[in-house]
Amino acid sequence: MNSASAPGAMQPASELEAETPSSSKGRILAWASWDWGSAAFNAVMTTFVFTVYLTSKAFGGEDSASAVLGAALAVGGFAIALLAPVTGQRSDAGGRRKLWLGVNSAAVAVLTALCFFVFPRPEFLLLGACLIALGNVFFEFAGVNYNAMLAQVSTPQNIGKVSGFGWGAGYLGGIVALLIVLQLFVQPAFDWFGASTRDSLNIRLVAVFSALWFFVFALPVLFAVPELPRTTQATRLGFLASYGLLFRRIKAIYATSPHTIYFLLASAVFRDGLAAVFTFGGIIAAGTFGFALSQVIFFAIFGNVVAAIGAMLGGFLDDKAGPKAVITGSLVGLLIAGTAILVLGNGTYSLFGMQWAGSTTFWVFGLFLCLFVGPAQSSSRAYLARLAPHGESGELFGLYATTGRAVSFLAPALFTLCITLATPLVPAGQAQRWGILGIMLVLLAGLLVLLPVKSPAKAPVAVVPAN
Repeated sequence: MNSASAPGAMQPASELEAETPSSSKGRILAWASWDWGSAAFNAVMTTFVFTVYLTSKAFGGEDSASAVLGAALAVGGFAIALLAPVTGQRSDAGGRRKLWLGVNSAAVAVLTALCFFVFPRPEFLLLGACLIALGNVFFEFAGVNYNAMLAQVSTPQNIGKVSGFGWGAGYLGGIVALLIVLQLFVQPAFDWFGASTRDSLNIRLVAVFSALWFFVFALPVLFAVPELPRTTQATRLGFLASYGLLFRRIKAIYATSPHTIYFLLASAVFRDGLAAVFTFGGIIAAGTFGFALSQVIFFAIFGNVVAAIGAMLGGFLDDKAGPKAVITGSLVGLLIAGTAILVLGNGTYSLFGMQWAGSTTFWVFGLFLCLFVGPAQSSSRAYLARLAPHGESGELFGLYATTGRAVSFLAPALFTLCITLATPLVPAGQAQRWGILGIMLVLLAGLLVLLPVKSPAKAPVAVVPAN
């Protein structure tokens, strides 16, 4: 790792190198436990179960309910983009990184539990949408502090492996949580009061389960990892003054380590494509390849297993070859797998005398997509942690969240545009498949922007002003 290039810099090159020379297995497990628990909010509440319930006919119709939920999430996304860097900055300077991780995690758990009171009637739609949107805001704030703690539980020699282990734990936690939800609430294996569908009690209890799951598994990191020391130069700043400091620090980062800024921009683009792979994967499976809901859920479970394996393997490669090589290889793999799904579609082909069906195409290349998503996400986190100035990880990961939110419209917009353009040109029912092209274009753009960016080993760590 290069030292900071500014003359007279007395601080360590990065927060990663300033931490303890060895990482404890106990701390790593405790840190990754948060990722495991967070899957209840990500996979259960916002992806596969509660938002599906919230956009059902019980709330006034799928189209209108989806519009309300989308609007609420958009407002939440704007709040995240505006506030994330400053919340990270203030937790860094005040030596309260762990404290705010706990506060924000508790807020997510409470908001999730309150979803129990979202009854299946149109008048409860706004309540449900607001709770999910607020949950997303506090979840992102917690994630800023959680990601910043990566440097506190790893070393320069194992940071890739630790980051990959955390991502893998998140995927596996999602599988376990989904299986429990399916067996106890959605398709109960035995009769109990939580299986009752009256007033959607079973789905509302899923919210209580998710809140408890997240809260319990968020606790270990709060006990095992020590609090960040308060910076000696820290002064109390007003909220608006914090933005002045933020902009001065962005300018200083660009002046002393421009490739940190370049990476933030590149990762914002390709991370939007990575998110779209999971966001639209189930939609494409059902709409283009004719998967039933049960098949989509099974694919989601297998996909999470493969993504977890990919994230952990990518972590090992990260420590050997560096994060940029892992991210670049993953993006290339995603482009190849996505192109195969686009070109082959739902057609049936003869291969060595055997029939290759459209469902086989999606299973094979869809799982390859999952395999490469994990390493790209994990190594992105590890890349930034390697370049985070000492005591500034929270602020930098806040910028990471902000840049991601700033371009989060790209993949959905191109997905929709490609379908719209293809509709009059292809047979009925075939246009959705061309939405894959939009996702691939975003991933390709991210790859092209990433290529000139230096790896962390060749890029200096930024020196930022104290105030």
